[in-house]
Amino acid sequence: MNARVDRVLFVDDEETVREALHQWLTLAGYAVSTHEDPDAALAAVDERFPGILVTDMRMPRMDGLAVLERALGLDPDLPVLLVTGHGDVPLAVEAMRRGAYDFIEKPFAPERLADAIGRACEKRHLTLGLRRLRATADARGIESRLIGTSRAMETLRREVLDLAATPVNVVINGETGSGKELVAQCLHAFSSRRDGRFVAVNCGAIPDTMVESELFGYEAGAFTGAVKRRIGKLEYAHRGTLFLDEIEAMPLLGQVKLLRVLQENRVERLGANEPVAADLRTLCASKVDLRAEARAGSFRPDLYYRLGVAELRIPPLRERREDIPLLFEHFAAKAAEAHGRAMRPLGARHLRDLVENPWPGNVRELRNAAERYAFGLDRLGAAPEPAESGPPPLAARVEAYERGLIEQALQDAQGNIAEAMRVLDLPRRTLNEKMQRYGLNRGDFVG
Repeated sequence: MNARVDRVLFVDDEETVREALHQWLTLAGYAVSTHEDPDAALAAVDERFPGILVTDMRMPRMDGLAVLERALGLDPDLPVLLVTGHGDVPLAVEAMRRGAYDFIEKPFAPERLADAIGRACEKRHLTLGLRRLRATADARGIESRLIGTSRAMETLRREVLDLAATPVNVVINGETGSGKELVAQCLHAFSSRRDGRFVAVNCGAIPDTMVESELFGYEAGAFTGAVKRRIGKLEYAHRGTLFLDEIEAMPLLGQVKLLRVLQENRVERLGANEPVAADLRTLCASKVDLRAEARAGSFRPDLYYRLGVAELRIPPLRERREDIPLLFEHFAAKAAEAHGRAMRPLGARHLRDLVENPWPGNVRELRNAAERYAFGLDRLGAAPEPAESGPPPLAARVEAYERGLIEQALQDAQGNIAEAMRVLDLPRRTLNEKMQRYGLNRGDFVG
């Protein structure tokens, strides 16, 4: 019997075979679903499916090779076993070449089938476990880059990881200083292009007369002063990611030429006759509404639709004030450590001032303030503040952070205490005590 309950999808057009295999595999400890129609079995397959697929080779609606191709299209790592007649062995070998896990020749002994299914299920279990570990590692990695415990930042991190796994172009919207380039770097770092270059271009900082030479490059002699060939940013980002900041500042002529590159994945240097490959993913950032700019005629609509396959909005600091103390302390501690200074503690009054500040410059302004504080150059350190009642600021921040984690776990688990215990790795008694301390009621989270 299996220690785990693995799932087996079994496809065969003969009812007697389906019934016999269902009974035998159920007794062997598997959760079995038998299907005459391959489409019904494939409907259960996705990247989280905790089992394997076993299919007959010869079926009237869809043969085993077609089932294999469809299944691996849904998840390339899914173990697929084929049941073959003696004359189908060459086909089974071809199926193995195409990615099948194994094949079983009729007539087969039950022990042979059990051994093959057991090995396939173990492989599936290991594959799903590795995926969970990678997802956890990715989530932890992005938490150290996009810092914050607010619901807005949790949502942003999740959206970034989801989009990083796709090849689509993304428009990143956000106010000045909100971290648009950092989000673009995360989209690159957690994508399949992570080993390629991340090439950032500030379109607002390039004079209109130099846009073409900067983006497309040029050959020697293309114009006065072009003494040698220069590779443009588009070509330099080949097989990597191109980040266009302040895309709204790009001149219309540059927009036309950029659109052509994105359509053809090829770029032609100024003065050249032959185009070169430019396989790149494009991320762009704007502090204005590009859709409105396109409607107004100041940005090409066709380029907007090419760039804005997906969009991300970065919340300004005023929408996530609970993240301000954590961000300020992070930046101040980093600056103090880099210059060999002791980190001054933050008082409760200082924390209140930070949280109540509107921060029109967002994270960039906050970071500058934190660095000034670390160097003793700000007004916060001018005079000692009076003693205040209540817990020490650090303890208050720790409690607020812990409360937020428990609240998030209960929210995600929809009030399921057992699931929250698993996520938080806490025993029931400890979780109950913390919920009571923070005034959290399970019923408030039941969906």
